[in-house]
Amino acid sequence: MKKHNFSAGPCILPQEVLKKASEAVVDFNGLGLSLVEISHRSKEFVEVMETARSLVLELLGLQDQGYQALFLQGGASTQFLMVAYNLLEKKAGYLNTGTWSDKAIKEAKLFGEIIEVGSSKDEKFNYIPKGYTIPDGLDFLHLTSNNTIFGTQMKKFPKTNAPIVCDMSSDIFSREMDFSQFDMIYAGAQKNMGPAGTTLVVIKEDILGKVSRQIPSMLDYKVHIGKDSMFNTPAVFPVYVSMLTLQWLKNLGGISAIEEINEKKAQLLYSEIDLNPVFNGFANKEDRSIMNATFNLAEDGLKESFDSMLRDAGINGLNGHRSVGGYRASMYNALSLESVGVLVDIMSEMERKG
Repeated sequence: MKKHNFSAGPCILPQEVLKKASEAVVDFNGLGLSLVEISHRSKEFVEVMETARSLVLELLGLQDQGYQALFLQGGASTQFLMVAYNLLEKKAGYLNTGTWSDKAIKEAKLFGEIIEVGSSKDEKFNYIPKGYTIPDGLDFLHLTSNNTIFGTQMKKFPKTNAPIVCDMSSDIFSREMDFSQFDMIYAGAQKNMGPAGTTLVVIKEDILGKVSRQIPSMLDYKVHIGKDSMFNTPAVFPVYVSMLTLQWLKNLGGISAIEEINEKKAQLLYSEIDLNPVFNGFANKEDRSIMNATFNLAEDGLKESFDSMLRDAGINGLNGHRSVGGYRASMYNALSLESVGVLVDIMSEMERKG
């Protein structure tokens, strides 16, 4: 039985994508060779990379606007370093909304002055800061659009003259917005786009080349752009699966279509959390993520019973992050409304049991 996969990452992927990917591992495009055996310089894989990069810009509405899409390696954690290496000359601003922005700040401090323009650490990151002031003269402002661990999500983004860099690892391609307001977006594939092993970077070329330091080739965005995201051997399988997922999303109707589905999933689950006295939501209501819903049991003594019911229903990956505890339902693009319904039914049954 296929389980209902609420894992925070590596995440659930569409079944048709998994089927095509599994076939390609055995025989890619009738070549008599596996996808993971062919040269990354072959025309067959070069086409995969070009298609994936093109689909990214198409889905985000950033074609012909000076942006480049790259598939790199090292996860979003390497981007914490690369962003500062390439963009930070004197000082940058960071909005601290969770564990990952905290880590990004730590890396950036190696390269220049970091101003924390706002933080929600005082309340264990259960809200998005508002009303903060962005100082002038920043090399860039760094934001995290969605906080997987704490279940919060930015609904509005600040206006500033500084370039805006946004970590969208856990909600990329999940909701419509004006993506041109960002000068750089990065996202680990494993949370909403593909398997672990590649990281998407979308960057406006005109923000590069402004720092005085020398940048090692492997960490230089300009080098990767100049080599069409093929400076070194790319993560062939993750890039291919990401391409398939992007094609799946396009065929579904794009970001607007998936956003409608994602809103329905989130509304269904949050309605149950709010109405059911057995559960308490963690994140502030106005800042709740449509991707990651965090909640706790009102009584710890109910945990054994609830966990048993989850297992019997084939629900996977619902445990909260170790730093928060409780439960976290990650409702990424490929998770069905039906799976959310199964979870809600179990939560309702918990209330009936008393």
